Amino acid sequence: MVAKQTTIINEVKISGKGLHTGCVVNMKMMPAPENHGIVFKRIDLPDQPLVQADVMNVIDTSRGTVIERNGARVGTIEHTLAAISALEIDNVLIEIDAPEAPILDGSSLIIYEAIGEDNIKELDAEREYFVIRDKIVYTDHEHDIELIALPDEEFSVNVMISFNSSVLGNQFAKLNSLKEFRREIAPCRTFVFLHELEFLLNNNLVKGGDLDNAIVIMDRDVTQKELDRIADLFHHEHVKLNGTKGILNNLQLHFNNEPARHKLLDIIGDLTLVGKRIKGKIIATRPGHTANYHFAKMLQKEMNKQFSDSTAPYCNLDAEPLMDVLKIRELLPHRYPFLMVDKVIEIREKSIIGIKNITANEPIFTGHFPNEPVFPGVMQIEAMAQCGGLFVLNQMDPTKSYSTYFMKIDGIKFRKKIVPGDTMVIKVDLVSPMRRGIASMKGYIFVGGQLASEGEFMAQIVENK
Repeated sequence: MVAKQTTIINEVKISGKGLHTGCVVNMKMMPAPENHGIVFKRIDLPDQPLVQADVMNVIDTSRGTVIERNGARVGTIEHTLAAISALEIDNVLIEIDAPEAPILDGSSLIIYEAIGEDNIKELDAEREYFVIRDKIVYTDHEHDIELIALPDEEFSVNVMISFNSSVLGNQFAKLNSLKEFRREIAPCRTFVFLHELEFLLNNNLVKGGDLDNAIVIMDRDVTQKELDRIADLFHHEHVKLNGTKGILNNLQLHFNNEPARHKLLDIIGDLTLVGKRIKGKIIATRPGHTANYHFAKMLQKEMNKQFSDSTAPYCNLDAEPLMDVLKIRELLPHRYPFLMVDKVIEIREKSIIGIKNITANEPIFTGHFPNEPVFPGVMQIEAMAQCGGLFVLNQMDPTKSYSTYFMKIDGIKFRKKIVPGDTMVIKVDLVSPMRRGIASMKGYIFVGGQLASEGEFMAQIVENK
């Protein structure tokens, strides 16, 4: 079943302090059209510049993920992006009046619930997925960090964290489906070690930090006097020490492994920057924003290859075809020896993938050529055209009969010889919407994962009298 792109129905307004600036941040999410993506708009700056949520715009990952474009930056975006991704929202415009998103309670829950599961609508455009086909690995040996993407039919994440701490040691968390995000991951808050707080403040950070938006972990013995001194630095009321180690404010954790679950939340947010929904299993060991960023860049690079015109489409040649040769004959008038499509294995909103197996018994090889059988270029063009014809005719009134006729052929390129034993994977894309029975298409033929030929053509669909 083809999934459609989505956006929100109604505007969503969220306000709160910025974690590092401490200033009040107003954020408004607005519906956006198809293929818009997730875009931040800095309404507090001249000309209200836009910043696309894209990994290529990341400029800092030291204490959160920060993106910037044309001098406009937005930081601490990972919790917002995690909520948007978990709700499977593809397109949204986020107006914001500060250089960072609000920290709120340090989780994604408030944002997730503010948007609402019932505040989402489908758009007309088809959603494209980045399908993990082969194992992809990012490794940082110095810090014992590893992130792996494996092929899988759905998106899932496993996370293991390990700190040299008597309070926070090894923890594991997993998410089998985004449907579990609201209950299992969204409430999980960010965490920080007590010894980091004074350093962060001295570096002009965490001005908006509070015991209400972070889990503060005491991993060493602390006196009440030292704790009071740190509280004074943050202009925070004194917190009574209850034990010398553990959770500073003695709050109730939502889960025993809440820190690991929050790291999983961060991965979902950071991988949103890849640009498309991912189908694959993510396994992360000791992840952090910097590692997530480098991993997201690797994934985006592979994704761009996957969606390149010169890259063979991913398809299961053994899958049950959408059209077998009997169904194809119902739509096309071609017959032996001129039927150039054996089966159709995929039809999407604007594309089709067909298969043609080349055997030594093709009658064309008796003359082209007896001593060096090569499948003719004109027959490759015909195969692309027939595949495009199937795409068009499959949408027509089944009670009527139609034929397709060439009107124009352009940009033909032959890159690889096709010989007996080859399997042609034929992909045809609709270049523009059909009007008045005219279809403009671009076709590609792949053999062994390599582009063999390509071309553009225009055809007319005529009802048979």
